[in-house]
Amino acid sequence: MTKIKQLEDKAREIRRSILKMVGAAGSGHPGGSLSATDIVTALYFKEMNLDPHNPDWDERDRFILSKGHAAPVLYAALAEKGYFPKEELQTLRRLDSHLQGHPDMKKTPGVDMTTGSLGQGISAAVGMALAGKLDQKDYRVFTMLGDGEIEEGQVWEAAMSAGHHKLDNLIGFVDNNRLQLVGKTEEILDVHPVGEKFEAFGWHVIEIDGHDMKEILKALDEAKEVQDKPIMVVANTVKGKGVSFMEGEAGWHGNAPNEEELKKALAELH
Repeated sequence: MTKIKQLEDKAREIRRSILKMVGAAGSGHPGGSLSATDIVTALYFKEMNLDPHNPDWDERDRFILSKGHAAPVLYAALAEKGYFPKEELQTLRRLDSHLQGHPDMKKTPGVDMTTGSLGQGISAAVGMALAGKLDQKDYRVFTMLGDGEIEEGQVWEAAMSAGHHKLDNLIGFVDNNRLQLVGKTEEILDVHPVGEKFEAFGWHVIEIDGHDMKEILKALDEAKEVQDKPIMVVANTVKGKGVSFMEGEAGWHGNAPNEEELKKALAELH
C-alpha cells in the first residue's frame, strides 16, 4: 500500500470519528472539521515530529488549530496518533471530559495551545516560532486558520510580525472553504484573494487543492526549502467534505447530525 493510500484511508477514519463524536455530543462543528481533515492527517501522520508518549517533548513540532471550533478534527487525529484512547472521543463536550468544545492545552494531551477566540491562534504560533528561533531550536510550528477567521484584524498583525521576523519555521494553512457560520465569506466580508494578502505581508504562498493528498505533501516539501519567509498554504477545500449532504452547506458549520443522518454519513465513508 502506498503512503498516499495509507494517508487517505487514515483521513477517512478520522472523518468517521468526527461524525461519531459530534453525533454523540449532539452538538459541535462538523463542516469545518471535515474540510480540514486531509491536511491535519498529513501533518500528524506524515510531516510532524511528535512523540505521543511524551506530549510535552521540548523538541516536538507544534500545531495550533487557530480555528478552534474545529476541535473534533484535532481530537480525532490525536486519538488516532495514540495520545489517548479513541473511546474517549465519545465524551466530546461533556462537563467531565478533557475534550471540550474548543481545544484546551491544560486538559487535553497533545494540544499545544488553547484556542477558540478567532484570530488569536496564529498570534500564539508566531510567538512559538519566534521563541524557537531565539532558542536555536529546530522545531517547526504549524497553524491552521479558517477563511472566515481571517476577517479578524489580529490575524494581520500576526502576519506582519511573522514576515518582519522572517519566521521560516512557521507554516500556516488557510482552510479556504469559502463558507462561514451564516453563509459565503465573499458575501459577509470578502477576504479574497487570500494568497496575495499574505504575500503583501512577506509570506511565501502556496495554493493547493486541500483534499488532494499529493498536493498537500508537495506543498509541505516546498515549505522545507523556503528561507527567511513564513509559509502560508492556501488550501481550497469543501466544507463538509466526504459527506454528500453536508458538502458546501453553511448550515453544517455548527450543527450535529441526528441518528438517521449519522448513519447515512458513515455509510458514505465506509
